[in-house]
Amino acid sequence: MMLSFLTLLAQGEAAQQPSGFPNSMIMMVLMIVMFYFLLIRPQQKQRKELEQRVAALQKGDEVITTAGIHALVHNIKERTVVLKIAEGVMVEFDKPAIATVVKKDGAAAK
Repeated sequence: MMLSFLTLLAQGEAAQQPSGFPNSMIMMVLMIVMFYFLLIRPQQKQRKELEQRVAALQKGDEVITTAGIHALVHNIKERTVVLKIAEGVMVEFDKPAIATVVKKDGAAAK
């Protein structure tokens, strides 16, 4: 008697609940949209801003490289930048190695 009652109760609950597939698909889509707006889009925006700042480099700008070296821009080439680290010390870096640009007027651009 008790077993048949539990079986009927379980069948009734199963018949009332909708399929979980549409709900899980909606949740997956929402998760992907959240990841895009919270992680991917801000990173793309920061990368584009840095590329624009590196493209607009001028002689005398202060930069910080990805290695943490603080230097002044001495010369700009097509793919590289010659940085003045100390008096008489010039080092050539690839442009993607620049992490932060500080313009001559002192405005920091990270």
